[in-house]
Amino acid sequence: MSRDARWKALLELLVERGRLDVEEAAAELAVSSATIRRDFDQLAEQQMLVRTRGGAVVHGVSYELPLRYKTARHASEKQRVAKAVADLIAPGEAVGLTGGTTTTEVARALAVRSDLTSGSPALTVVTNALNIANELAVRPQFKIVVTGGVARPQSYELIGPLADGVLGQITIDVAVLGVVAFDSAHGAAAHDEAEAAINRLLCERAERVIVAADSSKLGRRAFARICAADAVDTLVTDAAADPETLRRFEEAGLRVIAV
Repeated sequence: MSRDARWKALLELLVERGRLDVEEAAAELAVSSATIRRDFDQLAEQQMLVRTRGGAVVHGVSYELPLRYKTARHASEKQRVAKAVADLIAPGEAVGLTGGTTTTEVARALAVRSDLTSGSPALTVVTNALNIANELAVRPQFKIVVTGGVARPQSYELIGPLADGVLGQITIDVAVLGVVAFDSAHGAAAHDEAEAAINRLLCERAERVIVAADSSKLGRRAFARICAADAVDTLVTDAAADPETLRRFEEAGLRVIAV
């Protein structure tokens, strides 16, 4: 069993039971106790759980575990995409980040960039994602603007007219868009129409738009359209993406980066 699969299974068990001990988890996953101890220590370092004597418990911050648990899917691809997206952002820019697992990784990649450790501000980050605002708020060199709105528990994004009001008053250099589907003919889409509406407005306020999506999202359609493909300037995806799919995006006028 790979480490990612093991972590996913451990987090599933924690969500279900609230508490695990090392020996119990080792028996469930058919691995050594030493492996489970190492996994618990590494997950605790990333604040996915709280380490206890002989085991672990669910993290006390309610939104942390579900969101980070979702990142287990295509985790390495998302991290590569996120670093490539972060490299496209210049110091001093105003950056809009929608919610989602890949955009969360973009926020983390920006947070560790050596050329963004100082500035007034080093970056201005506008987001409707509570988890992203929480992670970046501890970076004093970043100016964090949160849209306001009503929190949607499935994605931790703020939605509704309160978010509209803030976004209608600002302009940004670049919007980084997380999607559940992106197709050259049907555009970028989300599952929820209220999320899609906020993401669309964020894109409209930006000078340029970057879609950050691992290859599993490409060539797919979803319920709520965010924007047309030709409203996007750059697609950043992973190297497993189908070459024909990427060619269609390029024909639509997008710059395509596969990492």
